[in-house]
Amino acid sequence: MLLTDPIELADDHVRLVPLSTDHADDLARATAGLEYAWYTSVPASVPDDIAQRLAWRDAGHMNPFAVVRDGAAVGMTTFCNIDQPHRRVEIGHTWLSPAVQRTAVNTAAKRLLLGHAFEACEVIAVEFRTSWHNRQSRAAIERLGAKQDGVLRNHRIGPNGTLRDTVVYSILPHEWPAVRLGLDARLAG
Repeated sequence: MLLTDPIELADDHVRLVPLSTDHADDLARATAGLEYAWYTSVPASVPDDIAQRLAWRDAGHMNPFAVVRDGAAVGMTTFCNIDQPHRRVEIGHTWLSPAVQRTAVNTAAKRLLLGHAFEACEVIAVEFRTSWHNRQSRAAIERLGAKQDGVLRNHRIGPNGTLRDTVVYSILPHEWPAVRLGLDARLAG
């Protein structure tokens, strides 16, 4: 199976469905309360962001998902920077409505994506990247069991001209069984 193949992933907490323009209204509502989250990639225009993600999907660089809970899209996540020949992928471009932050939604979504990447697609590494200043995201990535690879200093220039240091994390196949057990225990508790 390829990382770019459209697929729906689900468990008792969340559904990850292929992103489509049909999710725009739900996702626009889900951005409420994220207006000042300057350190993460919350879309200024949900329809434009969906169009961009679908264009990257069509180019083979991304597999975007709507994160659905209780029948409504509450955020987005992706397999991105897909390197199929080398069986590497990043999980990123993720944002969630404040209404579902600090719930099982993020843990469940990451569990589904990691399981698919390691078990169905046989990747050799899953990477996560976030802004140095996004302490909430860094803590969440570390709780997943990912290990910090390093910091890319002045890695990006933000829309407002600020320079972003990017923290890079990864999980490798030999680490996946322990990470999976930890995620399963958190979701069961």
